[in-house]
Amino acid sequence: MKLAKKVRTAVFPVAGLGTRFLPATKAMPKEMLPVVDRPLIQYAVDEAREAGIEHFVFVTGRNKGVIEDHFDKQVELEITLHQRKKHDMLQMLDEGLPRPGQTSFTRQQEPLGLGHAVWCARDIVGNEPFALLLPDMLMRAEPGVLSQMMESYNENGGNVIAVEEIDPEEVSSYGIVGRGDGPDEGFNITQMVEKPAKEDAPSNLIISGRYILQPEIFDLISKQSKGAGGEIQITDAMGTLMEEQKFTGVKYKGQSFDCGSKIGFLTANVVFALDRPDIAQGFQRELQSLDPSFLKGLIKDA
Repeated sequence: MKLAKKVRTAVFPVAGLGTRFLPATKAMPKEMLPVVDRPLIQYAVDEAREAGIEHFVFVTGRNKGVIEDHFDKQVELEITLHQRKKHDMLQMLDEGLPRPGQTSFTRQQEPLGLGHAVWCARDIVGNEPFALLLPDMLMRAEPGVLSQMMESYNENGGNVIAVEEIDPEEVSSYGIVGRGDGPDEGFNITQMVEKPAKEDAPSNLIISGRYILQPEIFDLISKQSKGAGGEIQITDAMGTLMEEQKFTGVKYKGQSFDCGSKIGFLTANVVFALDRPDIAQGFQRELQSLDPSFLKGLIKDA
């Protein structure tokens, strides 16, 4: 059996405008919104690093320079922390940084869709398989979702997509796959369609923001016409690639939070705060101390 080529590079599309979070995102990238005390993009990078990724490629847009700054050393801050003997904080900052030469940044000058954002990274990725992580989708999983996908990739090769089940009534908001033979850890994908009507959906399994793709996808994207929403959809290009290459689905063990929505973002903050040993007790105590009558006044009938 031919061994799958190692996946060394991950692409992070971070050029979006974040209009659903205005005015907070007027000057700050949505990818820098914090869940507890770490920005969304940091969670995605940490997940990729855990999975063995060595090169982190960010597809940015205008006013996104703070993302590049976040993954750089802050000399003045480090000097101050050192003088104050905050060695634990220094170590935390150092652990969050990719090593020198491991990051690359390129621009998506126009908001033409996810497929176009991925295509903008073509010359950096080169003729290699790569991972694609959407930072809006925050994953709570052990091991991380991309690590789970790597296990399937190392066994099956080809292309791998993370999926999860949703309410069938909501399929028209997502990319949907058709399920073929195989276990949850790695089944054959038979079909892909972007935002289908409920009656046209092949399943209720959504593409949930994590991919491992072969480099042939770049040429297909370059020829891809605009799809749903008037954008260049990567799902359409993957559907074409599926005619020639294998696609495997991984129904991962874990939970996702759509932090591109206010509800998902707020829920993630509560869950991740309660997950943190250093603040969980205090946070839970504060929640329990809230006056029930006050909460009753805030909570309206659904």
